[in-house]
Amino acid sequence: MDRITNTTSTAVDAFLKEIQSAPTRSGGRLIFAVDATASREATWDTACRLQVEMFRAAAALGGLEIQLVYYRGIDECQASKWVGEAGLLARMMEKVMCRAGETQIGRVLEHARRESERGNVSALVFVGDACEEDRDTLVTAAAALGRAGVPAFMFQEGDAPSVRRVFGEIVDRTRGAYGSFSAGAADQLRKLLRAVAVFAAGGVEALEDSGADRKLIAQLKREHR
Repeated sequence: MDRITNTTSTAVDAFLKEIQSAPTRSGGRLIFAVDATASREATWDTACRLQVEMFRAAAALGGLEIQLVYYRGIDECQASKWVGEAGLLARMMEKVMCRAGETQIGRVLEHARRESERGNVSALVFVGDACEEDRDTLVTAAAALGRAGVPAFMFQEGDAPSVRRVFGEIVDRTRGAYGSFSAGAADQLRKLLRAVAVFAAGGVEALEDSGADRKLIAQLKREHR
C-alpha cells in the first residue's frame, strides 16, 4: 500500500498485506477515490456496494484494474495496490470506517498524477460531498493531472454550489466529466460509476454503445473528440 501520509489504519494494513500477492488483470486502470470523512458515514455502505458494481460493469470489456484511495480523520490518506478482483476491493472497503476530518482532494489529485508516471491510468473517479481546500491549489494540481492525460470524474453527493464550482474546474482542467447525485440516491450513483468503468475499459466508443448517461457521454465526446 502507498502511504500518502504516515498515518496507519491497522485493519486496512492487515488486509492489504493479505492480498499483496493477489493476481491483477490487464486492461484499463482506474483510481477510485472516496471521501471517508464523517459526513459520508450515512451513505458509506452504499458506496461500498456500488464500487463493486462499477468494477463488474467493465468485466465484459476485458477487465479493469482498480486502486482504492480514501481519506479521513486527521491527515490520513491511503491507497491500495492495483487489484483486479471485485471481491477483494469490496472486502477492503468494508474495513474502512468513516472518521471526522477535512477534505484532502489535493492529495488525491497529486497521487493520481504520480501513479500515471508509473504506468497508464485510464481515469480518476472521485466521490465526495465537500471541499474545504484552497481553490487555486486544487486547480493547479488538476492542471498537472490533465497534462498527464488522466481525466477526473468528479461525482458530488448533494448540491452545494461552492463544491460544484470547484469540481467543475477540476473536470475542465483534466478533460473529465462532472456528475451529482442526491444523498442516498443509489441508482443515480450506480449509473454514473458504471459509465466510468466502461469508459476506462473501452473508451468513449464503448461508452456510447453502453447506453450510459447521455450528459456524461456528451461531456466526454466534447473533451475527447
